[in-house]
Amino acid sequence: MNNSTYQLDNFALRLPISQTARITAQHFANQQPNPEKAEQVRLNTLAVWVVNDYLEMMDIPTNLQGSDSWNPVMRLCENVADLEVPSIGRLECRPVREHQQICSIPPETWEERVGYLAVQFDESLQEARLLGFIPSVATETLPLEQLQPLEAFIDHLGQLRQSPVSSLVNLSKWFTGIFETGWQTIESLWDVPELRPAYAFRSTETLELNSLNQPKSVTKRAKVIDLGIQILNQPVMLIMEISPEKDQQTSIHLQLHATGNQIYLPPGLHLTVLDSSGAVFLDAQSRKSDNYIQLQFRGEHTEQFSVMVALNDTSIAEHFRI
Repeated sequence: MNNSTYQLDNFALRLPISQTARITAQHFANQQPNPEKAEQVRLNTLAVWVVNDYLEMMDIPTNLQGSDSWNPVMRLCENVADLEVPSIGRLECRPVREHQQICSIPPETWEERVGYLAVQFDESLQEARLLGFIPSVATETLPLEQLQPLEAFIDHLGQLRQSPVSSLVNLSKWFTGIFETGWQTIESLWDVPELRPAYAFRSTETLELNSLNQPKSVTKRAKVIDLGIQILNQPVMLIMEISPEKDQQTSIHLQLHATGNQIYLPPGLHLTVLDSSGAVFLDAQSRKSDNYIQLQFRGEHTEQFSVMVALNDTSIAEHFRI
């Protein structure tokens, strides 16, 4: 799930910094206990203000006062530069000094963010350059060359508006036994007569995603996916297995099964993994005699992806954060 790169000089957007923005940033800075914290808060505030101005230009509603960066206690205790976008989530607006080649992103901002924007300032703080964005991060330093252009950022917000961040399934919580509504044990779903498959497994290995010799930390859950009349009102079952890897990545194994009196999946049924930008990362398509299809991949902590089940013109997507 590699991010595309682009030339910063060609695509950065220059925006003026208003006097009101500078006065507000200085006011917030004056509340801090030392010069280092004051400078941090001043630049964070200006970065949020610039992104807020940009979103207002694009007719995208924001809630500046509802953001942590506008909360005096949060400003004091954390290094936050977030901007709340109603019905979508929180953007992190990170300041970058002129001539810097990396953007610093503190760990406390790695969670509960729908994207990160880099805002570059000159010494006079009269003008800012909105450099670009990245959907998710897992390190404290982001090379600016990895940023995506603002056009991709607007597309990203459009996708999130259709699938709000509140619908994100947090896979890291699965390891602690916390599961979102709808994700159940495989056994509990198989106990429902209408869902139990008509075909018999020669062993439980397929159903449990070839679980022999797996570590104890493997976690499995299943969810019923109903595409309605497209598959004769017979739902399919999406099974997800996750397990931690030694390199701090997470292994993810997906299977899509036929249920009930349908021995086979309908031909042409797609199981697709989309990366955080909405691009197809992996895809499997059922053939005439498939009772299940599967995909396997690995991802990094905080990375976002979607799983789409589609047949003809009908599709249902589930959205995840590792």
